[in-house]
Amino acid sequence: MKKDTIKKVFKLIGKYRIMLYLSIILAGVSVLLQLYVPILFGQAIDGIIGKGKVDFSIITVYMAKIFIFIITASAATWSMSLLNNALTYRIVRDVRSRAIDQIQRLPLKYLDGHKSGDIVSRVIADADQLSDGLLLGFTQLFSGVVTIFATLVFMLSKSIIITLVVIVLTPLSFFVAKFIAQHSFEMFKMQSEARGQETALIDEMVGNAKVVKAFGYEKRSSERFNKINKKLQNYSQKAIFYSSLTNPCTRFVNSLIYAAVALLGAIRILNGALTVGDLSVLLNYANQYMKPFNDISSVITELQNAFACAERIFDLIEAEPEKETEAEMGTAVGNVELKNVYFSYDKEKKLIENFSLEAKKGMKIAIVGPTGCGKTTMINLLMRFYEADSGSISVDGTDIYGVSRHSLRRNYGMVLQETWLKNATVRENINIGKPDATDEEIILAAKEAHSWEFIRKLPEKLDTVITDDSLSQGQKQLLCITRIMLCLPPMLILDEATSSIDTRTEVLIQKAFDKLMKGRTSFIVAHRLSTIRSADIILVMKDGHIIEQGNHEELMSRNGFYTKLYNSQFEQK
Repeated sequence: MKKDTIKKVFKLIGKYRIMLYLSIILAGVSVLLQLYVPILFGQAIDGIIGKGKVDFSIITVYMAKIFIFIITASAATWSMSLLNNALTYRIVRDVRSRAIDQIQRLPLKYLDGHKSGDIVSRVIADADQLSDGLLLGFTQLFSGVVTIFATLVFMLSKSIIITLVVIVLTPLSFFVAKFIAQHSFEMFKMQSEARGQETALIDEMVGNAKVVKAFGYEKRSSERFNKINKKLQNYSQKAIFYSSLTNPCTRFVNSLIYAAVALLGAIRILNGALTVGDLSVLLNYANQYMKPFNDISSVITELQNAFACAERIFDLIEAEPEKETEAEMGTAVGNVELKNVYFSYDKEKKLIENFSLEAKKGMKIAIVGPTGCGKTTMINLLMRFYEADSGSISVDGTDIYGVSRHSLRRNYGMVLQETWLKNATVRENINIGKPDATDEEIILAAKEAHSWEFIRKLPEKLDTVITDDSLSQGQKQLLCITRIMLCLPPMLILDEATSSIDTRTEVLIQKAFDKLMKGRTSFIVAHRLSTIRSADIILVMKDGHIIEQGNHEELMSRNGFYTKLYNSQFEQK
């Protein structure tokens, strides 16, 4: 178990130290009252002197005290449990909130490098495991520690020799627990990682079920799952095996202690140093003293699992976030310039090298080229989804790395080939970029984007709650286009924006785009070259370089790479 992880967990707990202290106090009250009950029983037993010599008045008094103490101890235990529940779930709530906030601030490089299912597993499953471990740990740990020390004090008041024997034998339990803890932590950590891999695979296969079935990938998918599941089974079995050794081992040590107390106590009764009532108290305390070790040993399993999960959550929370500046960019005019830009996702595989581009306000810049040439990468750089390795990118003469990402992206309208809609109303999906938009503005934008035709047919129109499966791919893309029509930003990025729309609607959308792009700087990534013939500049990219540049007529007259690309889409085989 890593000490750093434990320190971080206790730092989280420190925020609720008042609740923690109150829980410890209640644990102390509960334990002390429960431990005083055996003394009362011992005194009551000593009130039975012999046959026909029973002092019922004393026994009645002691029994009344026992009843009051047990009720009070139970109330303290119940209150402690309520506090521990509140404390635990507040901590887990804070952890999840921090994790979600962190995900919003993490660079795309981190999110692209980790499977979404694994990240979800950390926020949901690992947080749940942390919650279960802390809840059990607080409940058993506080009571256990107080019980151990209080029991020793009470035992010392009855017999110093027997107490010393108990103390001498106690370290055996610690050695056993330490040995098991060292071996089980790594197994629980690996178990948690394997669980994350399994969640990621399930997320991939279920989320892309149509593709899996279309390509007959079911068998290979099952084989991958079985492989990870086997690994999870292996780690889980080892973790449970090591942790399950704790209880029987500590119980064996506890039996030795109990036998030693009984033997020494019987000898001291014969010597007249103890009464039968005193021995019953000591035996009771021996059980009380050993019980926390059994409880704590069973808690170790949960704590090991909890701290292993906590380590994975902290890895996410403490990942390096995007560095942000407070400087704000105002409403842009639309002059964009890239100078000598170098970028690659993998430093060993060069992608964009010495890339330069100047786009004036109102220009339509189309970017074409074969797959993997760097078209979408350039969009990622313009939007600061990724940082350039070197070179500069500016908007209206302002370096985009000197202003906040939010203020930069506020000036761009973006429609991607991949659509994203949240499970909410149509209105909430459209007004993401302009939350204060009126229904009139939204309907006007929807008409411009030609999405109103299907929106008005929905059961509740703008108030219809949509899910990922309730609309066709084309309808989803129309909603994404409507968002841009509503915001009317000074710069546009269209990455295959009409790829999922039928030809008839595409013609209408293209007219709407032409109207929208008038006076706005537009970057258009297209594979269907017929859609970008009217662009002011067409950048032909290959292997991260601009190999040709000009308008459609100029590029066609050169009979170069662009001409081959264009003609290839109209060739008849």
